Amino acid sequence: MQPDDVTMDGLADELDRRLAAADAALLAHYPGDRGVRQPVHTVYVPGDRFDAGTVTSWGAEAMAALDALSELIPEGGNVLERVRAKLAREPIEDLRIDFEDGYGVRPDDQEDADVVSAARALAASVQAGSASPYNGIRVKSFEAPTRRRGLRTLDLFVGELGDGLTDGFRVTLPKVTSVDQVAAMVTALEFVEAKHALKASLLVEIQVETPQSILGSDGTALVARMIQAGGGRVTGLHYGTYDYSASLGVAAEHQSMEHPVADHAKDVMQVAAAGTGVFVSDGSTNRLPIGDRDAKQAAWALHLRLVRRSLERGIYQGWDLHPAQLPSRFVATYGFFREGLPTAATRLRAYVHGGQSGYLDEPATAAALAGYVLRGVECGAVDEAEVDELIGVDRIALARLARRPV
Repeated sequence: MQPDDVTMDGLADELDRRLAAADAALLAHYPGDRGVRQPVHTVYVPGDRFDAGTVTSWGAEAMAALDALSELIPEGGNVLERVRAKLAREPIEDLRIDFEDGYGVRPDDQEDADVVSAARALAASVQAGSASPYNGIRVKSFEAPTRRRGLRTLDLFVGELGDGLTDGFRVTLPKVTSVDQVAAMVTALEFVEAKHALKASLLVEIQVETPQSILGSDGTALVARMIQAGGGRVTGLHYGTYDYSASLGVAAEHQSMEHPVADHAKDVMQVAAAGTGVFVSDGSTNRLPIGDRDAKQAAWALHLRLVRRSLERGIYQGWDLHPAQLPSRFVATYGFFREGLPTAATRLRAYVHGGQSGYLDEPATAAALAGYVLRGVECGAVDEAEVDELIGVDRIALARLARRPV
């Protein structure tokens, strides 16, 4: 095309035609924020140990542990009082009933019975209003040796859950080694939905705990393709600390959320998930706060540091394995949001209403600041009244600033 032959509007029309496929692919592959809250953690409980009172009992144990942890809590921001209220109100944000590694391999009749019992217990807790807002089940992997058992558990659980199935329900697929396994899970979910006449689509989370998820034999990052293979059903990528580290030959003593191999995997996960609306979750630490006082203090100090490290890396979720890890999870999380609130609020107020903050913030940074404050509100670290007072916007306006659908 030559300038003498076409107007600028004509050029724009031609470029629109040339880029139409690319524009459509961008919207399809990167739809952006889904407009839902991300839980700050996922608690894993073996299937045979879950009952309708699990959330309540974990909350009571966590509350008892909070007092012993109090000397490690930084002063300021009323963190201790806020965490105490959180544990009384909502001690677990996301709970996964585990029929994989935490449950083990058992005879089919025994697992069947435990699956039915757990599903009924979850339904009862939903009916009673004591369930965590997000919950679900982790089935065995879709590797050949465990595929049939995983399918059987999925079908039994969903069928028995009935009215206990809520918008917060998730199915976790572990040890994924191929894009085809994710596509197979979609097929399985569609079958189960049809069989049990479900009105809503079942959603899935992918556990990234094999090297094949990060780098395929063709040299590509398969985790990005796994998200697309999920057909819009994938809501999260969860890093598996110990399976992944072990598969790369890291000695047990050095397997950790902060090992370089873990950082590399999570870097890839974050890039793959960016803009897709899929959440990224860190893994767990298996150093539990049990034993004598010194052992508990050391485990809490480690957990506090690791949770804070994840938050600073932009990973806002992780796994918790023990009731006494809940206080350190919320202390670290609340401290992170309380400490950064004054500066974030000052910058946002200047961005929205004009004035000086000492920063020249562009729209993308303002969105990040708003998203940070919004996460604090959603988990209970920040009050909506504080947002109005400090920033001069309500929650809806804050969500719009964060580029989240409202």
